[in-house]
Amino acid sequence: MQGGPAGRHVPKALEIAMYNRKMQDIIRQLLAELGEDPAREGLLDTPKRVESAMRFLTSGYGADVDAVLNNALFTVDYNEMVIVKDIDFYSLCEHHLLPFFGRCHVAYIPQGRVIGLSKIPRLVEIYSRRLQIQERLTSQIAETLREKVRPMGVAVVMEASHLCMSMRGVEKQNSVAVTSAMLGVFREDARTRLEFLELIKRPEMAERSLRTALTGMECVSD
Repeated sequence: MQGGPAGRHVPKALEIAMYNRKMQDIIRQLLAELGEDPAREGLLDTPKRVESAMRFLTSGYGADVDAVLNNALFTVDYNEMVIVKDIDFYSLCEHHLLPFFGRCHVAYIPQGRVIGLSKIPRLVEIYSRRLQIQERLTSQIAETLREKVRPMGVAVVMEASHLCMSMRGVEKQNSVAVTSAMLGVFREDARTRLEFLELIKRPEMAERSLRTALTGMECVSD
């Protein structure tokens, strides 16, 4: 960013401060459009607080996946399922900028190397701290693990409550959205998929997967 008639470079800290002030001005304008008085005592610092909160809630845009996973891949002679389940996550729906949140379950079957266990929740956080839809979030986590670890298969299941459904619209407070991404052997092998679903205690998904597998076997036998 260039500043002043001489075209001198604006220091990074100053550039960030100017960017933050611009967002705070937009928030003040939004408060006024809603019928509020941005100058009243309770709202004086609201633009600064909202700007700070939004920076945090969308911090995944500035995260470097390769830097996060750096030095966390290890060569290991292990080819059994690795599962990290019940990972809490919080994200913002890109359609209404309202939160959706819940739990994420991730599994993979190594093929000569493994990833540090703490990096899996970190990966979930990187992608959830962006404006998202749950379907894309699920796929991004699975695809990144497949690309970086190159395992035999990856499975991701996400369960979330969406405030855009419970606070507005249909106003169904107890609804939960469940999405899944099955790659590699988790997609190709029903028994592997069943084992994962049973281990994360999703019996209804396991039962559905089993019915699908049996239907496929019946078609072959016919």
